[in-house]
Amino acid sequence: MEIVRTIPSLRRMLDAHRCAGGTVGLVPTMGYLHEGHQSLMERSAAETDLTVSTVFVNPLQFAPGEDLDAYPSDPDGDASTAEAAGTDLLFMPEGQEMYPTPPQTTVTVGAIAEPLEGASRPTFFAGVATVVAKLFAIAGPCRAYFGEKDFQQLLVVRQLAHDLSLPVAVVGCAIVREPDGLAMSSRNAYLQGADRAAASVLQRALLHGAALVDAGETDVDVVRQAIEGVVGAEPRADLDYVAVVAAATLLPPGPDVTELRLLIAAQVGPARLIDNIGATRTAAS
Repeated sequence: MEIVRTIPSLRRMLDAHRCAGGTVGLVPTMGYLHEGHQSLMERSAAETDLTVSTVFVNPLQFAPGEDLDAYPSDPDGDASTAEAAGTDLLFMPEGQEMYPTPPQTTVTVGAIAEPLEGASRPTFFAGVATVVAKLFAIAGPCRAYFGEKDFQQLLVVRQLAHDLSLPVAVVGCAIVREPDGLAMSSRNAYLQGADRAAASVLQRALLHGAALVDAGETDVDVVRQAIEGVVGAEPRADLDYVAVVAAATLLPPGPDVTELRLLIAAQVGPARLIDNIGATRTAAS
């Protein structure tokens, strides 16, 4: 594996690889890699000829007062993890390389970015979309791998690639979980002791909601209130939102929509956590 620090160097390498007939997989990350990131890299390595993973903590997606300065970092560990997972090129630029001057151009992605995380973190998706558009422009034609834990982000990135006619196939990959069900996240490093034990309530609540859907419950308000009740019983969890929405649009599902997504966000101790799960409801008769 080779570590690349500059945009021109990465472009030259990827262009040369494609000119020789090879395919490229891209795995964007903010580092502090865990098994969820590894699974994306491993899938890319299995499906493409060359995998480039990126490690860059993007300041544009952090609002004032969020955890930009405290975001966990382990560059040496990231390099070892990426190499073991099949990464061929590890792009680790400095902030000055990505943003030599404060960017005057940003990307916003309309309705799909407005609810849920977009409502709770109003600047977040503009920051995500801007850096992802930049990475897609740097990487060129490729397959880009994103985890379903950040389900709304996945839909935002797909919309971005579609609307801007970018030569990128966006691939969603299944959530990887800890043994107790907590979705893997770099921010899990903030959790200790009782907070860490309490964090598993997110998945328990979602599974409870999905079980209701599987049992035939079609009223999404009933499902949402049941999820809220599970989280409300955990005193260490401060619920931000629960949503039961159409999986394709994140909008309230009409009676004919069967594919749902159950999404949750909560503060547990020092960590803001998100999670989601799919469910299929019985079609309206």
